[in-house]
Amino acid sequence: MEQLNITTTPASSITLYDLQRLVRSTLESRFADPVWISAEISELKLNRSGHCYLNLVEKGSTDATPRAEARAVIWKSSYDRLARLFEDATHSVLSSGIRVLVRVIVTYHEVYGFSLQIIDIDPSYTLGDIERRRMETIAQLKRDGVWDMNRAVPLPHPVLRVAVVSSPTAAGYQDFLRELQRTPYRFSITLFESLMQGEGAEASVVDALTAIAARSDEFDAVAILRGGGSTSDLALFDSYHISLCVAQMPLPVISGIGHDKDVSVVDMVAHTMCKTPTAVAVYFAELVDAELLLVDGYAQQLRDTVVARIAQERLRVERSQSEVTRSVVVALNDHRYRLDRCEEGLAEAARLKIERIRQQLDMAASIVEGHSVERILRLGFSIVRHASGRVLRASDTALDDYIGIKVADGSLTATVQSVLAVNPALKSAPKGKRGIKGKTTTKKSAE
Repeated sequence: MEQLNITTTPASSITLYDLQRLVRSTLESRFADPVWISAEISELKLNRSGHCYLNLVEKGSTDATPRAEARAVIWKSSYDRLARLFEDATHSVLSSGIRVLVRVIVTYHEVYGFSLQIIDIDPSYTLGDIERRRMETIAQLKRDGVWDMNRAVPLPHPVLRVAVVSSPTAAGYQDFLRELQRTPYRFSITLFESLMQGEGAEASVVDALTAIAARSDEFDAVAILRGGGSTSDLALFDSYHISLCVAQMPLPVISGIGHDKDVSVVDMVAHTMCKTPTAVAVYFAELVDAELLLVDGYAQQLRDTVVARIAQERLRVERSQSEVTRSVVVALNDHRYRLDRCEEGLAEAARLKIERIRQQLDMAASIVEGHSVERILRLGFSIVRHASGRVLRASDTALDDYIGIKVADGSLTATVQSVLAVNPALKSAPKGKRGIKGKTTTKKSAE
């Protein structure tokens, strides 16, 4: 490269303007043709006039400190065409944080200094860079040994307590809530607010996941919700730090990031991937449906088992009842036979007893008949009565007492004339009174 030969002395100095013009002419002569450069967009601002102003950087290999930086511009006349070309190819808009391959014209202005005018862009480079970073993230996660960790976390049945990472104003989050409200189930939803695009989004999502992990016993699962967006917006979920947090979550993570075609690294390491936030809500409802169906199956199985057991026990009871009935009949017949024998024995014993008693009564009747008053009277005995009762001893009477004497064919009335005691212990009759005198009467009927 030819070196400029400029000689100056204090007496022959040049002005700042002359120096700037020399720099400008030198650059323009050296970079007469446009060049292709790769860089990362650190800042992008679309002016009201339609011009797009950018700041391009080249970061160091070991840290994020820029080792080269330059201002760039896309004039309105080129911006519409280049922006549409880039968006059609990458499904993303030009924004900060992405690497681009652009064709630039090197310019220098005496007042504004060095700058680059972008006149063309190669979208395939950006797509390749996004894919390269994805592959690097996947490889690092596998080296870390966390690639399959979240998929190994058991999923509770059913999932009713859900921690959600999303923006409260995001359309995807609102779709998720509306879909859950259409189900007959009562879900408990706790939102952990997070930025889902732009600067600070990565740190915001990591902070939300860290907060959920600290309260993991309060939830059944985690849902990461983000509606559709550009490729660059959704490239957030290829982040190594976010993917590392998701892979190591103590709860199963369900992703609903809204990719139509591509699958993010977060989708790959999550327990379950759904295409949209609405699909996440449907998935949770289906889990409850499946659990209820399983419970219904168990209930039906239990009912069938109980019915079969009841039928088995009923048959056993019927058999036992039949055996008991048969045993009772046999026992009753046996006891009836014994009762009949006992009845016959009792009847015979009663007959014999009655016969013996009849004989005893006959003998007693004979004895009684033999001791009847009439028989005794017919034998010549008599019954003596006094006014005070029957006379059994001579001492029961006194002289001149009237006594009645009953004989076999009648009765007599007499007056006591004397009392002769046969027993020496009895008092002797009074002196001067001997024998019995009085009248005797005969009655036709015995008393």
